[in-house]
Amino acid sequence: MKDDNFLRENNARHIWHPMGHPADMQANPPKIITGAEGVKIKDIDGHAVIDAVGGLWCVNLGYSNDVVKDAIAKQLYDLPYYSAFAGSTNPTAIEASYMVREMFAEDGIARVFFTSGGSDSVETCLRLARQYHRLRGEPTRTKFLSLKKGYHGTHFGGASVNGNNRFRTAYEPLLAGCFHLPSPYTYRNPFNETDPAQLAQNIAQMMEDEIQFQGANTIAAFIMEPIQGAGGVIVPHETFMPLMREICDRHGILLISDEVITGFGRTGHWSGARHWGVKPDLMSTAKGITSGYFPVGAALIGEKVADVFENSDAEGAIFHGYTYSAHPVGAAAVIACLSETQRLDTAANAGPRGTQIFDGLKALAEKHDIIGDVRGGHGLMSGIELVSDKATKAPLDMAVVKKIHETIYQAGTMVRLVAHSIVMSPPLTITEQEVATVLACIDQGLSAA
Repeated sequence: MKDDNFLRENNARHIWHPMGHPADMQANPPKIITGAEGVKIKDIDGHAVIDAVGGLWCVNLGYSNDVVKDAIAKQLYDLPYYSAFAGSTNPTAIEASYMVREMFAEDGIARVFFTSGGSDSVETCLRLARQYHRLRGEPTRTKFLSLKKGYHGTHFGGASVNGNNRFRTAYEPLLAGCFHLPSPYTYRNPFNETDPAQLAQNIAQMMEDEIQFQGANTIAAFIMEPIQGAGGVIVPHETFMPLMREICDRHGILLISDEVITGFGRTGHWSGARHWGVKPDLMSTAKGITSGYFPVGAALIGEKVADVFENSDAEGAIFHGYTYSAHPVGAAAVIACLSETQRLDTAANAGPRGTQIFDGLKALAEKHDIIGDVRGGHGLMSGIELVSDKATKAPLDMAVVKKIHETIYQAGTMVRLVAHSIVMSPPLTITEQEVATVLACIDQGLSAA
């Protein structure tokens, strides 16, 4: 490893970082994270902070799980790689697929298709949805519906159903036939509706109208996150996802639940859809499947979809996949991670700790006028939206928001900025005292502003 001077001198000089302007990264070099233990990360200056972001919504088990690290190391010695394309497989892939299917059996999941990450999983679900309808004799079903503020990765398919123009504009034209409905975002929505239940009804009616306009026989699937993550932690009313499920069923449209963030316990349930009592037709997953220790994702296939593929003619062959699908080292990480996830029952901890953060943020909103909205309350996904005026909901100046972010970091906590919102998704192993520290650091950052 090169010395610290070399690292500082070359920071952002030779690498383009995701989700940032290359020139800005060079002018304002990113923090160099050199170590991690438990729920804390440490930078090159030796400053240790609680990682309230959980890496990127993914380090559910924290950074020091030896069971997962040892499983990865052992697999590297036993079988570091072999293809899982048709004709060959490996023992860890077989076991990992069994574990994932068992974990989501309650959600009606029958089969697993491994990928390299969340964007891959979304892309796989979109492709399988189109192929499913072709196999059923409805090849005109090619369009997709999704929600504004939704985030579904960075591939062309995922970017096309994304509901935020930051991830779209520079890369248009995108996939044709993708249409967006309003987000169940009570704080800001085109109806000026503050009742979340009525907002759910309004969006359901818009979905009915859009289906009638497009023609149900042209729509393949509707994709949504059970709780919108990168959109700023937007929690829908409890009736919203069941409403979407009913509409999809009535019109022969598949429901894809994007569980890349919400899966594996983050909401307090193993799946986000389960939180709302919904069984999706397809699920995209990643992140918590290996707690970030190895890049793995999975598209999960419901019984109805699996039955059509497995009882089809040659057209049911899946000519889609990735070099690292069912990678043996990744599969070993899945087995170890899910074993630890279930042993520690991290979903059970996510509930009370998420409530603690949510209640703490609401208390801070009473103290600080720049908090316009507090979101969360369903597991360890929380956010606050910062405003300069509560009455008009005018966003707080981004220069001030960035200063708040840096002050919180210096106080001892890493949080994430999503536009004018601060969002948190800490490891599911976080303790009551560590949550209290996170809240104290946020209070300090807001007070400084």
